[in-house]
Amino acid sequence: LAVVAVAVCVHIGMVFLHVAPPNTVTKQHGRAIDDWVYPEFEQNWKLFAPNPLQQNIAVQVRARIRSADGGSRTTGWYDLSAQDGRAIDGNLLPSHTQQNELRRSWDLFVATHGTDNRPVGLRGTLSETYLRRIVVLRLERDHVTAPTGTLVSVQVRSRTSTVPPPKWSEEKVTVQPVYRELPWWPVTADDTEGSAR
Repeated sequence: LAVVAVAVCVHIGMVFLHVAPPNTVTKQHGRAIDDWVYPEFEQNWKLFAPNPLQQNIAVQVRARIRSADGGSRTTGWYDLSAQDGRAIDGNLLPSHTQQNELRRSWDLFVATHGTDNRPVGLRGTLSETYLRRIVVLRLERDHVTAPTGTLVSVQVRSRTSTVPPPKWSEEKVTVQPVYRELPWWPVTADDTEGSAR
């Protein structure tokens, strides 16, 4: 019992020194403390979300459809994020896809593209292909083209709106949504359901 009690006290002391502000002990023995804590006992504040998201980001898409007679039409904007929200609302066990597929693909796109919507780095083209495939499959699943139409191109945009602060807060925020509109992307055979499996 004495050995276990000593081990517990040492562990608590090491974790305390790890999360404490810099001091004389951590300056002299920081390496030993890190060796004890990492990787099994790492401590951080992410659990408590000290800076939670303060924006709602909705991913929307519209399409250009060519009809059988050669005519063309552009659809209105489909709010794919709202569709995902409705799919998980009231669902006790929503799937990972319903919760995260669209949001994660948009986050990846934003992280790999500049504000001019041009790829930055090697994963830029991959993230664009991934996002385009998701929106095309969603449009096909919802039968946007109807029986005789052909999906020619898609355009994606995000609608970012600030979450209003609580009534007791004196914080001032803009309630006007901000849009980020991407260029039209042609739809290829690789984007359709048959070849995406």
